[in-house]
This record gives sequence, structure tokens and C-alpha cells, in this order.
Amino acid sequence: MDTLLNRITVDDEICNGKPTIRGLRITVQTIVSFLLAGTSEEELLHQYPILEKEDIDACRQFINLLMERGFSIRDLAA
Repeated sequence: MDTLLNRITVDDEICNGKPTIRGLRITVQTIVSFLLAGTSEEELLHQYPILEKEDIDACRQFINLLMERGFSIRDLAA
């Protein structure tokens, strides 16, 4: 959890308050979208040289924590 808190940041002044990696202008959503599209970690690290493997791991942890929270899928899918 400490890694997540150190790597995933939310700042209203950066990317409209979306969760980003270490305050950079790279959103968690961007990284997760690439991963879901089949982009390998190695390719992501090549395309975004400022990223570290731990940043990608933190994105995965962050999404997992979000999924543990209570919300209604119907509201999201509507």
C-alpha cells in the first residue's frame, strides 16, 4: 500500500484531477488502457522512459483497490 500511495497521485492542477503516476502527466487510465489492449510492460517502459516497473504495478494495485469499493455497475454502464 505504501508503494501505491507514493506512486499514484491526485492533484486538481494535473490532468483535471485524474489519478496520475508520481504527479507526471501520465494517467493511471492511460497505462491501464494500454495494458488491456495487450501492450507489454516492456513496450510501455520503452514508450514512456520516465516510467518504472513499480509505476505499472502501482496502477494495477490502484485498479484492484477501486474494484474492492462499493459501487453500482448499472450506474456506470447507463
